Amino acid sequence: MKMIVGLGNIGPQYKETRHNTGFMVLDSFAAENGFEFTTRKMDAKLANGTMNGEKVLLVKPTTFMNESGRAVGPLMDFYKLEIDDLMVIQDDMDLPLGRLRLRDKGSAGGHNGIKSIIEALGDSNFGRLKVGIAHPARQSVVKYVLGKFDTDQQATFNQVRDKAVSALGDWVAGAQFSDLMNQYN
Repeated sequence: MKMIVGLGNIGPQYKETRHNTGFMVLDSFAAENGFEFTTRKMDAKLANGTMNGEKVLLVKPTTFMNESGRAVGPLMDFYKLEIDDLMVIQDDMDLPLGRLRLRDKGSAGGHNGIKSIIEALGDSNFGRLKVGIAHPARQSVVKYVLGKFDTDQQATFNQVRDKAVSALGDWVAGAQFSDLMNQYN
């Protein structure tokens, strides 16, 4: 089984904000592959199904971003998943808007959602699909990440979102992580 976690904040006031990039990519992946978020369990909304014979669990934590590990850790334990079976989709201010970066391990890099997951798992060697949102030029980081893309930015985001959905599909299909990094980074 593969588990894909999209990071974001719950609530209508956060819908389609830059910090909810993980939710937006995961929602697109779910729609493209016929998954529906119908279950709530262990502080998360879940969707599951099968792709190419592989069971897949999609996870949107219902905690706030900074406590994402509260959902991810127990779900990993419950489903008895290995760390290699986990992929986390996150926003990344250090990447330009429209860029992807896959990583198979690393630090939290200042991202509190990733920090929470590392703490919950006691391990930082899990896959991440980082989606660039760029760094704010003239506003606070908090205001920026909780803001929405403008029209031009939205078009760029939609393109990278589609590319991210393809990368996730390739990962589920069994592509080697190094090959994914070469193809999508």
